[in-house]
Amino acid sequence: MEALAAKDAADWPAWGHRKNAALMRADGQQVSTSTVRRALLRRGLLLSSGFRADRKAWSMVRRRVFHDPPMVRNRLWQMDFPPQAGGTPTSFETPTGGIWRLCAVVDYATKFCLAVTVTTTSRGGDAVACVRAAVDAAQRQLNLEDLRADRGSVEVLDEATGELLDQPAPIALVTDNGPCFRGDTFAQLFTGPDPLLRHVRTRVRSPQTNGVVERFFGTLKYEHLYRAIIDDGDALAVEVNLFRHTYNTRRPHQVLGDRTPRDAYRIP
Repeated sequence: MEALAAKDAADWPAWGHRKNAALMRADGQQVSTSTVRRALLRRGLLLSSGFRADRKAWSMVRRRVFHDPPMVRNRLWQMDFPPQAGGTPTSFETPTGGIWRLCAVVDYATKFCLAVTVTTTSRGGDAVACVRAAVDAAQRQLNLEDLRADRGSVEVLDEATGELLDQPAPIALVTDNGPCFRGDTFAQLFTGPDPLLRHVRTRVRSPQTNGVVERFFGTLKYEHLYRAIIDDGDALAVEVNLFRHTYNTRRPHQVLGDRTPRDAYRIP
């Protein structure tokens, strides 16, 4: 019986023990709900208390990302990466070396560019490397050993007591629906008991919902790359990081009250 309960739990991971017990009874198994609950508990397959309330809370976070975006650093990051084929706003062609892929992570509230990378491919591993570079940069800027110390919180309803509890909220990392963001390699960034990041994908055919990082790429190209002579990938990487430094530390932003992104990021 326990093996059957475990199989049903694996087949229907969003269902609780009550539905799994009902499913087993519908299949002819004579089991009680409490027996199924104990079986799943022994195997570590029992959904945690407040699971549905937790998912509803994260659904609310996702809506806020698009309709009521935060104005505090490290609550929402935007990321973009081009597909493997075809020219896009986030690719750049040089006379030697062909087309290069540009990947960036930008903090929504402060416009601070946390990382930008230049690669020949746009696979999941390339995207993961850019995110990890962004986390390292954020920790250096704020003199933190662990960026979790600077994240926000979300209210979650405790179904047992009916009380609202503050729960640490991972940083929402918004991407489009590109293939590198849909694979298992990229998904590993968001696993574990206390994840730093939570993945939020834009709606299909709605690239405007990732506008801050898209504007960063437009500014990078029209204010810098198209004005320089760039022969190969090494030169491109140098110019991209030179602009990132200028963008973060020298270029004033009207939306930030003419402050630089670095000033806005360090002093909220």
